[in-house]
Amino acid sequence: MSESAPSPLPAAAPFWLSVALVPLIALAAWGGGAWWLLVPVYAWYLTTALDGVLGLNGDNPDPDTATEALFWHRAVTLIWFPLQCAALLGCLWVVAQGRLSGWESLGLFFALGVMSGSVGIVYAHELLHQKSPLERWLGDLLLASVLYSHFRTEHLLVHHSWVSTPRDVVSARYNEGFYRFFWRVLTEGPRSAWRAETRFLARAGRSPWDRRNPFWRYAMLQAAMLGLAFAVAGWVGLGLFVFQAFIAVWQLELTNYIEHYGLSRKHLGDGRYEPVRPRHSWNASHTATNWLLINLQRHSDHHTRPDRRFPLLQTYAEDEAPQLPLGYPAMTMLAMIPPLWRRRMNPRVRAWRKRFYPEITDWTPYATGTLPLPRNAL
Repeated sequence: MSESAPSPLPAAAPFWLSVALVPLIALAAWGGGAWWLLVPVYAWYLTTALDGVLGLNGDNPDPDTATEALFWHRAVTLIWFPLQCAALLGCLWVVAQGRLSGWESLGLFFALGVMSGSVGIVYAHELLHQKSPLERWLGDLLLASVLYSHFRTEHLLVHHSWVSTPRDVVSARYNEGFYRFFWRVLTEGPRSAWRAETRFLARAGRSPWDRRNPFWRYAMLQAAMLGLAFAVAGWVGLGLFVFQAFIAVWQLELTNYIEHYGLSRKHLGDGRYEPVRPRHSWNASHTATNWLLINLQRHSDHHTRPDRRFPLLQTYAEDEAPQLPLGYPAMTMLAMIPPLWRRRMNPRVRAWRKRFYPEITDWTPYATGTLPLPRNAL
């Protein structure tokens, strides 16, 4: 077991790259014009450029490091909701004062969506996997701020159990373009989450309408966020708030799309699948993007140990987990152009199949999602 004394701030400092987005939002709100472009340039293009300069980081930390030693790593996730909330309310106030034109307001809230999607939802994901009530509540508040609260249920009760199977809505199938995937997730995701919660309650003999169903909390938190936006900036503010939520969700689902594209767990018959292994997630070791996204790209290890905090996530070599050729920002840009995505990724999926499952000769049921589901999946 490692020493429990907190590590110095410099050790955690690279993971604080996200905080720079807050003053960029403030600059865009104050200056108007095209200043909002600084946010996607910083989050997408600068990070990708730094990946090219810094290369890959294959270092693995001691997985037994005590939580107490991760104070400064955890701190950035704990302070993020107040920062994001202040940015949202401040921008709504600026809009209410009539300081910006319609196009400037749209640009500003696009930038807010980039921030809440690139950082806010990623941090919510980290927080929801922890046992601390404070961290889970902060995660819920971040998801409510982008009107996507059901993600908590879908992710914890469905995705981690059924990843890379037809049962999982957010596991992209081979040859499935992003836009078809996005529509499928938007329409099927909330229903999948509702079914998961009702099954969970039913096992305890409770009704779907029981007060313990978290969908009540989801609805109240999201209604509070919408009410706050309306109170500050009226109908225009409400519309802009929903717009930033859509941009954030679009980024989340782009990330979901690339994390498991084309990868399938072996079907064992009777609706059963092999255990989740590192090979069932695309892995990436690009340094700068892992700083910004708090090691989200070490996704193979996250699915192996979902409770492991982000500073301790391990990376894998190609013989254990498939590797993305570029970091997440660059890969999501490719995903928005399906022909380019297929040209880059389909050969990698076929190579993955030959490497890990040479005995499977017909992948059609895996690619089309026509494998039988377990009896309790409906």
